[in-house]
Amino acid sequence: MRLWDRRTACSSVLLAGGAFGLLLFIVTDGMGMAAAPMDVLEVAAASGGGTRATAQVVIPAPPIVVQRLLTDYPHWPDLFDMRMHVAAVSLQDGVATTDLRIEHPLMPGERRLVTESRVLPSGSLVTDLKGGDFKRYHRVWKLESTGEGNQTRADFELEVEVESFVPDWLIVIAMRQELEAHFRILKQKAVEHSKR
Repeated sequence: MRLWDRRTACSSVLLAGGAFGLLLFIVTDGMGMAAAPMDVLEVAAASGGGTRATAQVVIPAPPIVVQRLLTDYPHWPDLFDMRMHVAAVSLQDGVATTDLRIEHPLMPGERRLVTESRVLPSGSLVTDLKGGDFKRYHRVWKLESTGEGNQTRADFELEVEVESFVPDWLIVIAMRQELEAHFRILKQKAVEHSKR
């Protein structure tokens, strides 16, 4: 193939790709999809060990509905796509102590996670490690009304380190998938509960 023919072929491919991209933008913009809020999730190995995740999630329900779901401690396992169960829950002076047992495909057996959760005056939900098979566990949800009050913008932060020989890079991959599933399930349940 001569140089001129190669350049012509490359130009044709680039033009076709650009035209397809423009068409896709026009179609999705026309459907209102370009203006739809996008979730943002970042998961990375923490410098001191363990994993850190941050996210901004838009949930199609008011903050009060989302808060009820996140503080329904006996039903926490329903918000995840992994095997876990609640061994015990106690509530005292506004602090919920939850004893979870988690089975994870990356780690044999069951892992115990005991946490204390509280709702701050600002409405934020904070959960911290109290005991079990984890070295570190700190989670924060900040819920803010958005749209016409029928949506929630949730800022999420999680720092976790488990007693394990599994490399952090593999935990990062697994955590990303688990959090994506968690947010999807939370959204579905929030929509269901807001219709009640």
